[in-house]
Amino acid sequence: YSSKGAMMDNRFATALVIACVLSLISTIYMAASIGTDFWYEYHTLSPAENVSEAGRSIWEEFVSEEADEKTFRCNGTVGLWRRCITVPKNSHWYSPPETDMTTNCISFSLSDQFMEKYIEPGNHNSGTDLNRTYLWRLQFLLPFVSLGLMCFGALIGLCACACRSLYPAIATGVLHFLAGLCTLGLVGCYVAGIELLHKKLPLPDDVRGEFGWSFCLACVSAPLQFMAAALFIWAARTNRKEFTLLKAYRVA
Repeated sequence: YSSKGAMMDNRFATALVIACVLSLISTIYMAASIGTDFWYEYHTLSPAENVSEAGRSIWEEFVSEEADEKTFRCNGTVGLWRRCITVPKNSHWYSPPETDMTTNCISFSLSDQFMEKYIEPGNHNSGTDLNRTYLWRLQFLLPFVSLGLMCFGALIGLCACACRSLYPAIATGVLHFLAGLCTLGLVGCYVAGIELLHKKLPLPDDVRGEFGWSFCLACVSAPLQFMAAALFIWAARTNRKEFTLLKAYRVA
């Protein structure tokens, strides 16, 4: 029976190692997606000459205090913390537009993250759009809640290793499951927010939009968190049953 117990211990150890690797990968993916600006990308299909002519006016509107959601729907990217546009470095007629482009970014302040969204984007007198307002706030808060839950779960896991017990792994698994729900909610809120914005403010014919690789990292992170949670909970619960059976066997 001791050889069987050793085999069981190896099985639990393998599950925990795989769960830790999945947790680490999902944490890296989540942190990378939060820190990068490629959640949604806009691509202008107009000829480079037209972009060059409008470059200076677009940039001036982009950095102005009256900039709104209409301003950002040009060649560039949108992240959780910043928006970036790509414009000609010089708008002079003699500058080759296809080789003289630059990317400029504007960061959101904390007040910008909680700013109200309007029923008619760009029209402050149209009233508050509660759906888009709360979707925007949730997509800002949920990734940090997800990372916090995973970090807290990692601390519990370290305590479990120090105590040489698998019981705390259940708590680690539950926290990873909650983190996966938060990440899934983040992805859903972001997609819903983009779709509502484009429904109210359709893209011009010469602009194409698509989700970027930062968004894809968040999408991949969620199933990794769920798989890690399942392995943590399975290892802890199964080990507990095996320990109960072993104890009963010894008593008998």
